[in-house]
Amino acid sequence: MKATRNIMAIVGLAVLSSACSTTPGTAAKVTYDNTIRQIVDARCLSCHGKDAPSMEEFKKDQDGYKAKNLGPRMDTYENLMVMVNGSDTGAIMRRLDDGANTKDNKPGNMHQHLGRNDAERAANLAQFKSWIGGWTLKRAKDITEEEKKGILAPRS
Repeated sequence: MKATRNIMAIVGLAVLSSACSTTPGTAAKVTYDNTIRQIVDARCLSCHGKDAPSMEEFKKDQDGYKAKNLGPRMDTYENLMVMVNGSDTGAIMRRLDDGANTKDNKPGNMHQHLGRNDAERAANLAQFKSWIGGWTLKRAKDITEEEKKGILAPRS
């Protein structure tokens, strides 16, 4: 009986130690260069690549570009940042979100493209959330300056 308790205590300490070793200070920081670029390259560039319009061009003829399966360009850090923390702040969050925290539980219109299956979509969404930090579904006009400061999205 005493041996069983000792084993349970050791196992408990091992689990606790393992959990503590993955604290934010020791976990690898998600950046555009080490993580997000690879996801965007694999999952987004067929519609948001070098042939896609800038956000400014896209807004002038959204229906025309959508008919061609083209969305705003996301092939560089600078182009992606327009939708993260630029002129269209929050757009990428609304479009990639899984809907878990919305009233209707409806995912964003680009969530389905985050992966081939639910597990891959969830993993890639978690990477985006970690990268962005201040995940918000608000539109640019509704985001406070304080909330904007919480959007991290480091390049490297």
